[in-house]
Amino acid sequence: METVTADDLDSRLAARLARLRAEHGWSLDQLAETSGISRATLSRLERGQTSPTASLLGRLCTAYGRTMSRLLAETEGEAPDLLRAAAQAIWVDPQTGFRRRLVSPPAAGLDAELVEAILPAGAAIEYDAPGVPGLEQHVWMLSGRLALTCDGVTHHLAPGDCLRFRLFGPTRFEAPGPEAARYALVVCRP
Repeated sequence: METVTADDLDSRLAARLARLRAEHGWSLDQLAETSGISRATLSRLERGQTSPTASLLGRLCTAYGRTMSRLLAETEGEAPDLLRAAAQAIWVDPQTGFRRRLVSPPAAGLDAELVEAILPAGAAIEYDAPGVPGLEQHVWMLSGRLALTCDGVTHHLAPGDCLRFRLFGPTRFEAPGPEAARYALVVCRP
């Protein structure tokens, strides 16, 4: 697997988003209504004229019934059994600086995904709904602190803490600082 640059990933993601809409047989207007994202923004995303934020990707994942890791992995070929660090795709949210490394991306026949996430100090990301309702998640704090709100309850995580839950509603991830929140995220389809 070759090293993937941020520009390569953005281009591949734009192409995948356009293909997904076509696969669903949706017009831009239909996807806009389903996702709550403006038609103009969707058009710019699909043409690669703008990079999606984590929030926008979350809305698209909900519309398409995919996890974010699965959507990002679909921009790649089939993942090998051994994925060297240099070959692990990294996506960066242009709005918050949030970094998401696909350590063990989704693959045929396997239900779990492993993601390394780094949320800069002071940054927050909100997701309106999960891409797949009932998604099982395990958040293991590696360094920094994280305030994670799910089901209306805020959990304050410190290094070594692990929060596990099934995701049905909105979530909010916030790194209160003073350093970035670095955590491992295990995602399992229901």
